[in-house]
Amino acid sequence: MLLVKNGRIITMTGTDYENGYILIDEGKIVEVGDYPTALKPDILDLDNLSVIDAKDKYVLPGLIDAHCHVGMWEDSVGFEGDDGNEMTDPVTPHLRAIDAVYHMDRAFVEAYENGITTVVTGPGSANVIGGQFAALKTYGRRIEDMLVKSPVAIKVAFGENPKTVYSERKMTPTTRMATAAILRESLLQAIDYKEKLDEYNENKEENDKPDYDIKMEALLGVLNKEIPIKTHAHRADDILTAIRIAKEFDLKLTIEHCTEGHLIADILRDEGVSAIVGPYLTDRSKIELRNLSIKTPGILAKAGVKVAIMTDHPCMPIQYLSLAAAMAVREGMDEAEAMKAITINAAELTGIDDRVGSIEPGKDADIVIFDGHPFELKTRVVNTIINGKVVYERNKNERD
Repeated sequence: MLLVKNGRIITMTGTDYENGYILIDEGKIVEVGDYPTALKPDILDLDNLSVIDAKDKYVLPGLIDAHCHVGMWEDSVGFEGDDGNEMTDPVTPHLRAIDAVYHMDRAFVEAYENGITTVVTGPGSANVIGGQFAALKTYGRRIEDMLVKSPVAIKVAFGENPKTVYSERKMTPTTRMATAAILRESLLQAIDYKEKLDEYNENKEENDKPDYDIKMEALLGVLNKEIPIKTHAHRADDILTAIRIAKEFDLKLTIEHCTEGHLIADILRDEGVSAIVGPYLTDRSKIELRNLSIKTPGILAKAGVKVAIMTDHPCMPIQYLSLAAAMAVREGMDEAEAMKAITINAAELTGIDDRVGSIEPGKDADIVIFDGHPFELKTRVVNTIINGKVVYERNKNERD
């Protein structure tokens, strides 16, 4: 049993505590409240109780990077560790991030040392359909210990990247038209596969079971709206194409990057589309990024669009997630919305908010304690707790 006390607790539920406590047991949050008035001493296991005094510190739910490639492109390795893009087939929905992530990559350590307890990581944007993203805790002995949910989404890419990759190979797609057509063709094939499978399951005596197709099986979750398409789109026209196709096939989607989203913020709001935006601490390395602006998150949020902020690691090192959120605040984003963008919004947009993203009873005990305001440049993480275990303690780790 672990008690975090005396901290300024920002829960992301709408109720915060100037001097609060969090009681943790068996990896879960048991109680949250004012300290010491709401704490019930009779439920404490004093023989097995550890205490962290968070006096004069900020306590937040563990931060969440809603879109990155941690472990898919290994730190400081090169080709041997680059496992994020299978650039041999533009349609690869069956590829799973969990089979490529190097869980011992030092970026995971840099993540939890900077308060990031969950990452949503997966394939890059070389293919029209790239594969399956997974949500992982940033600490664990193996992927199975770190896994929150897999898949959380299927990666789909529009715009420059699929064109560039396959034009070099003299293959389709070489145009935006072909990218959209390939996606539509794949979804129509999946619908046909699903119909045949449904017919077989409804009457196995009268109907033949369709031949197993691993690609189509992977797309069933998308068709059933169990998971969204995680849609790489920078330019306004590509964002609108993604929305058009999602409406045609009645799919859930999030717009990833959404670089020119500020130009069509009203449309995104009216369509009920959410955005996972970034990365921002980078250069404008290609034409699609010519309108890149750190003002975008604030513009979108003020327009009524639900926003999460990503690092797209390694494009922007994962340890700078909170810095990107702070920069968004400097450029006009509401501070509370920026905090949501790296906690509860990130969890909701990736379908893992039943476990993480806020401090409330029943959720995973993923907690980060800062020695100052999280958006202050000089602030550092004092403790990171994942699944109720203290995985990082600044003073101790620095001594070690």
